[in-house]
Amino acid sequence: MKRELGIARCGLVCCLCSENINCQGCNSGQCPDREWCENRKCSIEKNQTHCYRCSEKCRKGLLSKIKPYGFTLFAKRYGEKMLLDCLERNEKNGIVYHREGIKGDYDEFDDVEKLIDFIKDGKQ
Repeated sequence: MKRELGIARCGLVCCLCSENINCQGCNSGQCPDREWCENRKCSIEKNQTHCYRCSEKCRKGLLSKIKPYGFTLFAKRYGEKMLLDCLERNEKNGIVYHREGIKGDYDEFDDVEKLIDFIKDGKQ
């Protein structure tokens, strides 16, 4: 886990992402998706560092997908530090963010509250 990368503005977990080894996160200015990322543009316009800091209930951009939405809700409720602590513990216990491409253990959910519980306790 590259904890210093934290999470993306939309809630994707940069610190666990293995998809792009050279990516330094959406705040680095080097993000390959910076031109089209709706969540990045919106949070910058609202002067917010992350979507979880926004008071609106929003499902636009990547927040339309359950995984980033669940991570965003978790951070909104419990804070980014607790999210990173749980993700780090889960990784040490064998829970995988990406497995063979971009799918992993956090992608098995269709209920956001069950995903949040899984992040919190590492049990399905």
